[in-house]
Amino acid sequence: MSERFPHVLNVIAKDARLLAEEMRALGHADWLHEDHAFDIPFAGDPTDVFTAARSAAASAVADINVVSAARRRKRLLIADMDSTIISCECLDELADMADLKPQVAAITERAMRGEIEFAGALRERVMLLKGLPLAALERVYRERVRLNPGARALTATMRAHGAKTLLVSGGFTYFTRRVAADAGFDAEQGNTLLDDGAALLGMVAEPILGREAKLAALQAALAAASLEPADALAVGDGANDLAMIGYAGLGVAWHAKPVVAAAAGASIAHGDLTALLYLQGYKEDEIVQPVSVSRNAT
Repeated sequence: MSERFPHVLNVIAKDARLLAEEMRALGHADWLHEDHAFDIPFAGDPTDVFTAARSAAASAVADINVVSAARRRKRLLIADMDSTIISCECLDELADMADLKPQVAAITERAMRGEIEFAGALRERVMLLKGLPLAALERVYRERVRLNPGARALTATMRAHGAKTLLVSGGFTYFTRRVAADAGFDAEQGNTLLDDGAALLGMVAEPILGREAKLAALQAALAAASLEPADALAVGDGANDLAMIGYAGLGVAWHAKPVVAAAAGASIAHGDLTALLYLQGYKEDEIVQPVSVSRNAT
């Protein structure tokens, strides 16, 4: 199929049946999820087909992407955590515990947009949290941290088909360890907050895991599994994710900042995390839906 049709137009929308009719001139729809997601394999110019599809769906709420048909199902998933796998920014929520959320969130937003350097921004924000009791971390995890819809299905499905899964974050290991276990990742990496046993010291362990460290984590994971960049799916929402998104065979901006959406090979702005499975050509009956795990068990 990939030799005859080297590219696939992938469409994910609530009313995909209507869009399939609108895009009928582009090719036959292969359904991945009834009424929700379909593919149109094609041999034409990817830019022309993408432009035509976007025009046909101008008034629709839809995620439309063109992906390569070759090696479409990835063997490695590497994902950002904050605002990607989970719905919040953990550092901002910690700041809320110290009544500093507006100040910290403003710095976070600038860093996510790529307007300021990540490591310096992280040090600045962490310094503001000096003296915050360690109990605040547990409270944030229990009260604020929630997996985004589709997170467990994403990891469970890819692992069921032989892929490795890695969670990488510019956030903190206190949360990455718990989120990785909750969401079903094989491994995780993050930054370490320093404390005195009772409260935060306002410092983070060096070296800081940022943009280049995320790329290095991807490269190391590929090497360990004897894989190539084309075998990887990288997903994130902020400027800190750009290097790994650009290196992976399928780099996805997920509900991302404009700078990331503009640079990524694919973009999901409306769907949940199962959209990453449809991008790889998984069908509804192949998606694994694991039983929800109690927070008390993670």
